[in-house]
Amino acid sequence: MTIDRSTLCGCLVAACLFAAPVAAAVYGPELQGFAYPWPVHDFGFSSQGEAMTMRYMDVSPTAAPNGRTAVLLHGKNFCSATWEQTIRALSGAGYRVIAPDQIGFCKSTKPECYQYSFQALAENTHALIASLGSKDVILIGHSTGGMLAARYALMYPNDISTLVLVDPIGLEDWKALGVPALSVDQEIAREKATTAERIRAYEQSTYYAGEWRPEYERWVDMFAGLMQGPGKDIVARNMGLIDDMIYTQPVVYEFPLIKVPTILMIGDKDTTAIGKDYAPPDVRARLGHYPELAQKTKDAIRGSTLIEFPEAGHAPQIQEPEKFNAALIGALEKVGQ
Repeated sequence: MTIDRSTLCGCLVAACLFAAPVAAAVYGPELQGFAYPWPVHDFGFSSQGEAMTMRYMDVSPTAAPNGRTAVLLHGKNFCSATWEQTIRALSGAGYRVIAPDQIGFCKSTKPECYQYSFQALAENTHALIASLGSKDVILIGHSTGGMLAARYALMYPNDISTLVLVDPIGLEDWKALGVPALSVDQEIAREKATTAERIRAYEQSTYYAGEWRPEYERWVDMFAGLMQGPGKDIVARNMGLIDDMIYTQPVVYEFPLIKVPTILMIGDKDTTAIGKDYAPPDVRARLGHYPELAQKTKDAIRGSTLIEFPEAGHAPQIQEPEKFNAALIGALEKVGQ
């Protein structure tokens, strides 16, 4: 069989293109280049003597407005954009939805020097909500955002109608259980070692209970592109400081002080625990048992409601969005009656 030169060249070009590795996406230190599903707004303010910009989405109801506002707080390896399917569901049920990126995360400011605390992040978020004229909000926090939401509920109980904790971390005190402390420098070094491959493996095992779907790649791309982009040093520094905040500022002891109506939404296959990867084997075995932790938390927060997703991991709102959103909206309707 004879193949003419033009056909051969075309085949070789196609083969080379197919075989060429796809360059990983990189994004700026404020996630420049990564598109969010709704317009992103700026909230400028001062904190600890520094000018800050908190970016957020403010999504109007797409159904008849019910007069209620939900504020969504993302986790450490997440951004406000990862709430996309929940935002669509809430908006479609008549809710206004406000979804900020916290300072140090995603599209918001990465300060050179900042004393991270859940109290400071709660103050920032409270100022944002006040600037938008919202009161008596539904506060929904996932993962690290759950720790922040708990602190917010303790600080501003009169400004929340309902608290929703979605697979919050901080249901146990890792330090007290024996997880070794790392210095901030060690935390920063660990963050600098972040790669897409490591993110994907961790998310598959922890966020999605061993499952993997093509739609999850977008969030790997988002986080890896931020961590490996031109601002990777300042991003890693902020992430290291945030790691230290998470480890040293437990909220578990204050759960009995939460007085607002609370809904716990837990993926039973979640095994998240800070320091689990470097803790001694006997300590590691005691960490991250979410079905047990969920029941203890329900008992600690008087009058709380527990909703479990037996097959879900750390991110049920992404892994099982239809089940999660139906359960969330149903629970909110009951609380609002």
